[in-house]
Amino acid sequence: MTDALGNLVRFILLPGHRYDTIGVAPLIADLEFGGLIADKAFDSNWIIENMNERGAKIVISQRPQRKAPLVIDEELYKWRHLIENFFGKLKDFKRIAMRSDKTDQSFSAMIHLCSAVINSK
Repeated sequence: MTDALGNLVRFILLPGHRYDTIGVAPLIADLEFGGLIADKAFDSNWIIENMNERGAKIVISQRPQRKAPLVIDEELYKWRHLIENFFGKLKDFKRIAMRSDKTDQSFSAMIHLCSAVINSK
């Protein structure tokens, strides 16, 4: 999860080959925010219901099979590139891109370290 400027706020390591939506609940727990910008992987009814309960603006690209498509702010959705840019910068670090760390703890530490380097530039 990044803030509006594309800086890392929080992340959750997930087991490989799992849906991204599994990590959403612990990721957004105890955080207050005005909106969620996400791609189609996060187009889930429970996420949308949670955002409605919080009063957060929902800017999630819709899956084609959604029966009742939501109206999203197209101009706000364009800012999703900041999140993608952050992940691109993070993958510039070979150790992150290759996932060469042996433990979750060392991989998490490298993500924090690389994020600090990215934010310091």
